[in-house]
Amino acid sequence: MKENSKGSRLGISLGDQVFRALTFLMAFVVLGLMVWMGWQMAAASRLSIDKFGLSFITRVIWDPVKEEFGALTFIYGTLVTSLLALIIASPIGIGTAIFLNEIAPWRLRVIVSFLVELLAAIPSVVYGLWGIFVLAPWLKDVLEPWLAKWFGFLPLFQGHPLGLGMLAGGLILAVMVLPTIAAISREVMAAVPSSHREAALALGATQWEMIRMAVLSYSKSGILGAIMLGLGRALGETMAVTMVIGNRPEILPSLFAPAYSMASVIANEFTEATSDLYLSALVEIALILFGITLILNTLARLLVWSVARGPKGGHVV
Repeated sequence: MKENSKGSRLGISLGDQVFRALTFLMAFVVLGLMVWMGWQMAAASRLSIDKFGLSFITRVIWDPVKEEFGALTFIYGTLVTSLLALIIASPIGIGTAIFLNEIAPWRLRVIVSFLVELLAAIPSVVYGLWGIFVLAPWLKDVLEPWLAKWFGFLPLFQGHPLGLGMLAGGLILAVMVLPTIAAISREVMAAVPSSHREAALALGATQWEMIRMAVLSYSKSGILGAIMLGLGRALGETMAVTMVIGNRPEILPSLFAPAYSMASVIANEFTEATSDLYLSALVEIALILFGITLILNTLARLLVWSVARGPKGGHVV
């Protein structure tokens, strides 16, 4: 009996060791793939890096004929549309998360949660087609003329309404990042201990005061992480933005003006790169986008983790 018991423990121990080794290998493969991708992009963009150096990031010109390249116009278009998307989607996403987690009855919570998650499952090309045939005409005929009439004294709302431009790109991205912000914010709020809510209510706080002091105050780092994850999604979105942003490499202050994003220029011009330097410049743009997205997602995950692990010495209920 003792020998069988020892053999059983040895078998379990060996199985645990094999399982641990396999999971470690899988995690290492994922990390290795990421490092390999970055290394390959850095190697492929070496020609552009050697010729333009750090000035590649600050150069505005993009002339494939003369082989003069700069990424500033694409960085500008990417940042403006992404920040605009966050400005629109963040309050809606956080408000949705509060409603689903703290206010909505169970049946309504299930339905609304499903619809919000469904937005994330829609292919980006469908968003792009909706943007071209529905959003862009509405912007051109309704919203942009209204903004120009009442806020035309601001540089952001000057110029001729076109429908296709940075405003359209920002609105499309807002719809696309909304499920990410809402879902993660809801998870972070659900990690708030129930005792915090009960203590606030017991002290006489209203429902809004309880949400503000007990829920939002506790989960603010995680909500910020959710917003940053949404920003990472917005920075890398390609197809939908390409279809509505206008694809013109210019830096203009007006949101009505067409622009270009980093992901869009790669998708549009990669097959047209006829020279080694042209191809190297496109890969360097991809490398910049890869680095920005990696940094933002890392910071966002750290913020979410800092909330999800709960207070020191306690447990998340």
